[in-house]
Amino acid sequence: MAQHGKITIVRHLRAFHIHFSLSGLARFQPLAYAVLRVAYGVVIFTHGLPKALGTSHGSMADPMAGSTRLIAEVMGLPFAPQLAVLVMLLETLGAICLAAGFMTRLLALAFVVEVIGIAYALGPVWPWIDRGIEYPVMLAFTAIYMLATGGGRYSADHMLESKPADA
Repeated sequence: MAQHGKITIVRHLRAFHIHFSLSGLARFQPLAYAVLRVAYGVVIFTHGLPKALGTSHGSMADPMAGSTRLIAEVMGLPFAPQLAVLVMLLETLGAICLAAGFMTRLLALAFVVEVIGIAYALGPVWPWIDRGIEYPVMLAFTAIYMLATGGGRYSADHMLESKPADA
């Protein structure tokens, strides 16, 4: 009798697992990846737009000057004003292209370099407050994932790759 009870419980658990298994959600992976890519682009765009428009952003009265100062004084890189313009272009036009899934791998690589540079400049502080590096580190790992994955099914890259070349 005890054996029969165990078999019944196992049978119910299997039925429950099959019915409520989350593995069926795997079919949404291409859409979920597209949402991740778009969200990443939107988040980055919110950092680039104030630089492009010359408007304040959070505690930065002049984000472009702040970026130039970070590049020159904290990172010690030459050509800081020119690099700040490249950062602004990456965070605006690059973010839009990434959200659309256009040149995904190239832009993801550029974002990896950018956010690792930001983590270096802000680090090695890890707290959730006071400008810690956990945010750029998470952005770096997300960009690495996009670098490895490419644009995905719902992307401009996929549409361009799928079209037959004219003979």
